[in-house]
Amino acid sequence: MAGSVRRPEQTGPPELFYNEDEARKYTQNSRIIDIQSQMSERAVELLCLPEDQPCYLLDVGCGSGLSGDYITEQGHHWVGIDISTAMLDVALDREVEGDLILGDMGQGVPFRPGTFDGCISISALQWLCNADKKSHNPPRRLFRFFTTLYSALARGSRAVLQLYPENAEQLELVTAQAMRAGFTGGMVVDYPNSTKAKKFFLCLFAGISGVLPKGLGEMSAEQGVTHQASFIKER
Repeated sequence: MAGSVRRPEQTGPPELFYNEDEARKYTQNSRIIDIQSQMSERAVELLCLPEDQPCYLLDVGCGSGLSGDYITEQGHHWVGIDISTAMLDVALDREVEGDLILGDMGQGVPFRPGTFDGCISISALQWLCNADKKSHNPPRRLFRFFTTLYSALARGSRAVLQLYPENAEQLELVTAQAMRAGFTGGMVVDYPNSTKAKKFFLCLFAGISGVLPKGLGEMSAEQGVTHQASFIKER
């Protein structure tokens, strides 16, 4: 694949990439804010939360709290976890409504079983596919993340994780570790035929399998194209 632009996760660990300069963009760059807000809105929509009922949500890779703003607007409560102190400082300066925790998702999410009614994550999961340290093993870190996330979710709830996969191998790695951890579900792809608008959402069911939502902008079935990839838990 041609191109000399390196992906952010290839430049180093996230706690270094998301420094003060990068964090500032999430309060000053209107394009970044708009994209983040749109993906957050879509992720919450895919959670299929009950109407008129406040829920308790986990935001993994919460950053400056832009996703949390939308969760708050919808009447829900949330906790955010992020590895970047600079991003969390921005969230504190913005006085977001959610509780904030400094932590590495690859070491697991530190919550009691059944704590959350759902989980979203925007642009964070692909960072676990890279080994930033000699001690990092991507499959092991993904499995640790998914097993602890599965435990922290109430049975019957969902996790919707938006990611930017580098290739098909990364998609297979991520979904395989999620399945090993007990999840069912699959990948929902919005606008699959658009280079710029195409978005991947890993939609996971904890305990009770559901119907995988359809991606936005899908071609019709008559055209013989599907943009969902589902998997089930099998031994």
